[in-house]
Amino acid sequence: MTVVTITDDNFEEEVSSSETPVLVDYWATWCGPCKMVGPIVEEIATEFEGKLKVGKLDVDNNQASAAKQNVMSIPTLLIFKEGQVVAQQVGALSKTQLTEFIETHI
Repeated sequence: MTVVTITDDNFEEEVSSSETPVLVDYWATWCGPCKMVGPIVEEIATEFEGKLKVGKLDVDNNQASAAKQNVMSIPTLLIFKEGQVVAQQVGALSKTQLTEFIETHI
C-alpha cells in the first residue's frame, strides 16, 4: 500500500468519504521532525494495509485543509473515522509510539 498524497482538492474524497479510518500526516518539506516521521508513516501504511488508509498533506501547498483542522505545528498526525478527527498527535514520535497511537484509535 502506498501513501496517498492528500490535497485541498481531494481531501473530501480521500479522507471525509473514506470507509476505512485514515491517518493523515501534516508536514512540510522544510520541517526536520517531519523528515524523521515520513519513513515511519510509510512503513505504517504497509503494516496496516486494509485496516488504515495513510496519507500525507503538505501544509504549505494545502493551507485550507490544514487551517480547517486547526493544524498549528507540524508534524501533526490526525486519525479520521467517518470524516471526523478521533485522535491527534503533534510532534515527532517513534515507530512504536505511532503504532500504539494508531492501534488505540482504529
